Amino acid sequence: MSSEFDFFAATADELQILDRELDAFNDNATGLSDRQSIGISVRDRAGRMVGGLKGVTALGWLYVSNLWLDEGYRGQGLGSDLLRRAERQAVARGCRRSCLSSFSFQAPDFYLRHGYEVFGQLEDYPDGETLFFLRKALA
Repeated sequence: MSSEFDFFAATADELQILDRELDAFNDNATGLSDRQSIGISVRDRAGRMVGGLKGVTALGWLYVSNLWLDEGYRGQGLGSDLLRRAERQAVARGCRRSCLSSFSFQAPDFYLRHGYEVFGQLEDYPDGETLFFLRKALA
């Protein structure tokens, strides 16, 4: 059957179509259409971005896809503040839970300190490392 079709690397527009169509399918299946992006940036006094958080709220969950801080700004509580701000926004949107993933070489201990618990892990991804899947009940 696949010989009737050609396969290509997806364009940026096609990736947007893919997202839109899967979102529409999910909305139809769940009866919910409450998806909203979350994006929070941290800038220094010169206006340079030194960190940020990206995610989405949907289906009663906050999903954090990215949390990053420039190495020189770590350990100052900025990451904690980013996470708390996102969680507060999620609660205001009706979310009761949060989930995210973190490689063993990233910050799983940071998330554990913020009340997240590991509910799954993928060993040797990449070799010698672990990808942790974490969740948290939001107040």
